[in-house]
Amino acid sequence: MKILVLGSGAREHAIVSALLAEDAGHEIVAAPGNAGLAQQVETVKIDASDPKLVAEFAADNAFQLVVIGPEAPLVAGVADRVRRAGIPVFGPDRAAAALEGSKAFAKRIMSEAKVPTGGAVQATTVEEVEAAFAEFGAPYVVKADGLAAGKGVIVTDDREAALDHARFYLQQGGVLVEEFLDGQEVSLFLLADGHDVLPLSPAQDFKRAGDGDTGPNTGGMGAYSPLPWLAERWESEADFVDEVVDTIALPTIRRLEDEGTPFVGLLYCGLIITEQGIRVIEFNARFGDPETQVVLPRLETPLSGLLLAAATGALGRLPYPAFSPDAAVTVVLASEGYPESPVTGREITGLDEVRDVAIAHAATALVDGRFVATGGRVLSVVARGADFAAARAKAYAALEVIGLEGSHYRRDIAEKVAR
Repeated sequence: MKILVLGSGAREHAIVSALLAEDAGHEIVAAPGNAGLAQQVETVKIDASDPKLVAEFAADNAFQLVVIGPEAPLVAGVADRVRRAGIPVFGPDRAAAALEGSKAFAKRIMSEAKVPTGGAVQATTVEEVEAAFAEFGAPYVVKADGLAAGKGVIVTDDREAALDHARFYLQQGGVLVEEFLDGQEVSLFLLADGHDVLPLSPAQDFKRAGDGDTGPNTGGMGAYSPLPWLAERWESEADFVDEVVDTIALPTIRRLEDEGTPFVGLLYCGLIITEQGIRVIEFNARFGDPETQVVLPRLETPLSGLLLAAATGALGRLPYPAFSPDAAVTVVLASEGYPESPVTGREITGLDEVRDVAIAHAATALVDGRFVATGGRVLSVVARGADFAAARAKAYAALEVIGLEGSHYRRDIAEKVAR
């Protein structure tokens, strides 16, 4: 199959790697891609968020499937334009992508679909934020209503810090002040074709920059899959997944279908397991990063067939995807100063010396034959093992070999499940 993958991050690198692992002779192009992807497939430097440009490029080059990785092209309407060109596309139209692009829209859909979630107040003024703080109390949860690259959320006991966060995003529109929910967080990806869904395997990510969940919020510093501790409350991981499908994913997808905005692509369910049960923290409209880096390496069902079935409305005829029992761990290497002010342009060394891991590039470029960092989250080190202890050992051994001046990474990814 001839496949165009839009995006330039580690998520897209993981998607391409999973497609190549099928050994099915796919012709894959990444646009714009990154330095790591360019070592594996053709990359084309086009603006992935330009609907007209992407649709014309896909049509002119006879792509049989377009896979949209990041959120920005979705909200820009790239999927709409590509579909109008008659090309199957994995990614929701702009209207359905509002499930991620607008927290207020997502809360309305959840309410109408009777999906379990926390209380929330939409605010457009500081006074409304303060009133919501009084209603919900501390810890304070404030979310930017629009896209914020994974950094638009603050959870804090510091009222002034929460107000400052709200003031910043009020300048860009509105915010949601939400009820704080306490419990273990789970990320679950579900393929959707507008009517049916197929779940992938759950993962857990680590948002804070520092060990022990300290420091500022980030786009994600690491992840692991599967989640053995789910069996403490459900008989199996499969029972947990079935509950999410029945009470959250399908009601959401069917509600969007009823509204005339069918959701075709990846429904990311950000969940929290409270004493009262599973609650939705957020929805995203695309594969999550870094969770994709640990979910897809465990996938045994060919990814291309799943993506095409979603894009063409054929998921209802497929069984649930199969996954390896292996443990997978990913650790993100970040530039000095990330997430506030990442230092870029520094050389990355040792990549050709690592063993027994995969490297998913994110913010990298090749300059005069040397890899350099071009952003905050530079790359993900991905390791598999028979158990989490083995996978962690491989990942952290590789990180000892990789050099990037001033860089940092968390040292406690999957630590609790490896004991």
